[in-house]
Amino acid sequence: MGRTRRDLVWIPTFAVLVAFAVPWPLWGIDLTVAGLPVWIWWHIGWLGLCTVLFTRFVRSGAWERGMGRRTASNATAGRGDGRAGRGD
Repeated sequence: MGRTRRDLVWIPTFAVLVAFAVPWPLWGIDLTVAGLPVWIWWHIGWLGLCTVLFTRFVRSGAWERGMGRRTASNATAGRGDGRAGRGD
């Protein structure tokens, strides 16, 4: 099964998310904001970004294609009865 160019964009996207999950630029900084260390705020923001990107990843259908499953539009076209299905 070939990968589309759109699906291949997700590989470096997730590599960057993993690389910056650890707050490398904030090592050795003791600054606190609103009573919490800055690195905690980094994680809060980073987890929010990961949530948004993973939601877009799943909604794009790349998850199903990566798992070798047909998307709902492909499954419906293959059934021929017009019902929406998950390809099971």
